[in-house]
Amino acid sequence: MKPLKRPVKTMVAEARNRITEYSAAEAMDLHNQDDVVIVDIRDIRERQKLGFIPGSFHAPRGMLEFWVDPESPYFKDIFGQDKRFILHCASGWRSALSAATLQDMGFEAAHIDSGFNGWVEAGGRVEKPEPSQ
Repeated sequence: MKPLKRPVKTMVAEARNRITEYSAAEAMDLHNQDDVVIVDIRDIRERQKLGFIPGSFHAPRGMLEFWVDPESPYFKDIFGQDKRFILHCASGWRSALSAATLQDMGFEAAHIDSGFNGWVEAGGRVEKPEPSQ
């Protein structure tokens, strides 16, 4: 296999150099502030299996740009609010790329550098979804 010109590790490192990152502990301090929205970009199956940060808004990575863009038919009103948006995935790679992409769009978003795993390791509260009937 021919080597990639820009492997994902390189892309994540470049994204992290130009976005705002919060540690899990910093995100926990910001979590309950009225002007902060924690955005979970993980797949729905990850949320169902592992739980989620209480009060977080779920925006799957595949729809994020469409939900943020007010010109998109998929726009979600939450992204039109004057809030600070902090993204997270499982370990910080997807959310770093997503925050950089949103920044390229002109939308300000930061991310949790260690993702949901870091949140759990730091003792952050986690909610589990209700079991299906």
